[in-house]
Amino acid sequence: MGAAGEPCYIVERRFSIRYRFSLASDSCGTSNSLSLQQIIFLFFAAGLGGALNSVAGGGSFVSFPALLFVGVPPIPANATNTLALWTAAAASGGAYRHRLNIPRSVLIPLIAASLLGGLAGAFLLLKTPAHTFMQVLPWLTLGATLLFAFGERLAGRRLSGIGHEASRTAVIGAALFQLVVAVYGGYFGGGMGIVMLAMLAMLGMTDIHDMNALKSVMGFVINGVAVVAFIVAKAVYWRHGLIMIGGGIVGGYFGAHYAQKLPQAWVRGFVILVGTGMTVYFFVLAY
Repeated sequence: MGAAGEPCYIVERRFSIRYRFSLASDSCGTSNSLSLQQIIFLFFAAGLGGALNSVAGGGSFVSFPALLFVGVPPIPANATNTLALWTAAAASGGAYRHRLNIPRSVLIPLIAASLLGGLAGAFLLLKTPAHTFMQVLPWLTLGATLLFAFGERLAGRRLSGIGHEASRTAVIGAALFQLVVAVYGGYFGGGMGIVMLAMLAMLGMTDIHDMNALKSVMGFVINGVAVVAFIVAKAVYWRHGLIMIGGGIVGGYFGAHYAQKLPQAWVRGFVILVGTGMTVYFFVLAY
């Protein structure tokens, strides 16, 4: 067992052919207490991660490495990070609540796909290594960034009334796509937000704030079922997680609140910038 009875993981998790984390110590990479500097570091990392997720996605690229940096092994770091960003998604959803104007015929299939995929991804994380996903990830984020950037043109510049105009075929296709995204989200989730935004752009949504509202709800469902699985498996480091929950709530709410006051072109540009940065980062990491 690790600190304060937390589960002990001695893990060598390969992230690329030439880059490994090998995290093990007498206390499984964590000490019995966190310093003030570590507490502040984790709080602000979660806050920034929550704010990024409320606008574009990619928050895990900040909060997950922060947990590794303070000595949490990769699998419990992933689980603890999911818990923190789940609460951040709830806060973001609250800030976007007036933007969620999607009828049940579209919302229910997407939520169902998020639920099933998130649960499957969580179990996949607990059973398998991350090497394959880490090599696929840069291609996923590249495709998502391109789809988001050009999705409006590919969708024929339809109005953002996807909820009222989308055909049954489009909804089924979106639900299947969301199922795949949710499996990935339950497994790791880095860049999940921008992939969902790309999918919504392909369906014809053009209002970035409406898109972020629906994305926040789906992200909340995906991370929620994953969190339940991680808690049951005792994979969460609660001392670190509680600190990051606080930061995630603050960042998630205020990130969403102030993003709505910005011009849509600025927010869309920020999403593309984040997506490009994530893509370059993961290509360097994986290859």
